[in-house]
Amino acid sequence: MSANVITRKNTVVQDPPVARFLFSDTRMAAFWLIVRVWLGLQWIEAGEHKISDPGWVQTGEALKKYWTSAIAIPAPPARPAISFDWYRSFLQFLLDTQSYTWFAKLVAFGEVLIGIGLIVGAFVGIAAFFGALMNWNFIMAGSASTNGFLLILAVGVMLAWKVAGYFGADYFLLRWIGTPWQGLAPAYDGREAQTTPTPAK
Repeated sequence: MSANVITRKNTVVQDPPVARFLFSDTRMAAFWLIVRVWLGLQWIEAGEHKISDPGWVQTGEALKKYWTSAIAIPAPPARPAISFDWYRSFLQFLLDTQSYTWFAKLVAFGEVLIGIGLIVGAFVGIAAFFGALMNWNFIMAGSASTNGFLLILAVGVMLAWKVAGYFGADYFLLRWIGTPWQGLAPAYDGREAQTTPTPAK
């Protein structure tokens, strides 16, 4: 499937050469290998601490404490950890429904699975997406720390999904399984794109 887009005016719009090189060229596979393995190790390390903690994998009290602290509104001039009321309401709903009892397990084991996927190079685009989703949620809950940097790297791996797992399991998985959109052609009016001007008659 072409990465080009044909507009309604029959003009070909291509990705910039630097974008094609960074995210679609196998010469960058070694770079994305380093990025994804380092990123995977960060997730493994974070998840290991949690799966060995009963507060995460048994009672969920560790996550309950984290959410409770995040939604707290301190007295002025201190600012609350969460800047958006809708996200605070979302966490309050999870607390009210005691979702931390199962959500904590999802977070703990999810972090480990994301790390494994990135390190072995299996479905790296999907693994990076869920990693970025976790980073975003931590940031929304007021935990900046390294989450912003990890989020940027995860987005980079997502954009480079075609080559990020080239030195990994995706080299075989993408060949065997393919993609859901494989074989689909870009939607356009059926005319060939005109790349050279038509001589005047």
